[in-house]
Amino acid sequence: MDIFRQGLSKTRQSFFGRINQALGNVDITEETWEDLEAMLVQSDVGVATTELLIKRLRERYRREGMTRPDQLRKALKEELRALLKPPTPLNISGRELSVILIVGVNGSGKTTTIGKLARRLVNNNRKVMIAAGDTFRAAAIEQLQQWGERAGSPVIAGLPGGDPGAVVYDAVKAARSRGYDVLIVDTAGRLQTKYNLMEELRKIKGVMGKVVPDAPHEVLIVLDGTTGQNALSQAKGFSEAVKLTGVIVTKLDGTAKGGMVFAIQQEMGLPIHYVGLGERMEDLVFFNPDSFVDSLFEE
Repeated sequence: MDIFRQGLSKTRQSFFGRINQALGNVDITEETWEDLEAMLVQSDVGVATTELLIKRLRERYRREGMTRPDQLRKALKEELRALLKPPTPLNISGRELSVILIVGVNGSGKTTTIGKLARRLVNNNRKVMIAAGDTFRAAAIEQLQQWGERAGSPVIAGLPGGDPGAVVYDAVKAARSRGYDVLIVDTAGRLQTKYNLMEELRKIKGVMGKVVPDAPHEVLIVLDGTTGQNALSQAKGFSEAVKLTGVIVTKLDGTAKGGMVFAIQQEMGLPIHYVGLGERMEDLVFFNPDSFVDSLFEE
């Protein structure tokens, strides 16, 4: 609980703090509803999700005969929690080699996240290899190799500017022949609107299947928590190209707009597996909906 409380202090102090103030000691009026709606949208809960929340809260307000703001605040907390799915473990067990494809836009924190995820899995006694599928930038390969070293996972890389599909193909073959049970594949950051780059992602995904027929077993998008609603359009764009299976949200400790987590789950229906709550290796943590919501409302 403490890591969530600490990591979400910015979100809690800003928008959710203002929500607490709006639901202070005054009577619930039409203005209360309007204020609440505006603040939820501003905290990046998203218009569609906010409308759903307000509708449910109004129904409860009438049904339960609420008179005090603290009752409404408690109901809001319960309804927000109801939007979040229980976390599911990654689908990386029960087979010889499991492949995780990691996608996202530039600057979302993909490389760092791969290092931290590899470390988590190694700590859980998994043999993890990493594929440097981002061949566009030499710096990306170097950075991934450094993280691989810290995580205790070898990195398969090609030459800068090489064919990412070829690197990934080699990595899947190497991971299988050397007895690794998880391969994490990095890909170059790309905008979801760039058609040719999305085609390349499809190609990388197809290449894996030639070596391990049902690969990849997870396609995870890394979303920067500070981008708010923009994260939702990224997730939609990538899902059209490579059918996402889950989400990792980074930099939640650096944003006042943690509401995007609710929008992602409500509008995409994708599980959030991990969230980044700091810089350290151990700050990539398993997403806990209860701790997340509780931390937003901590006094």
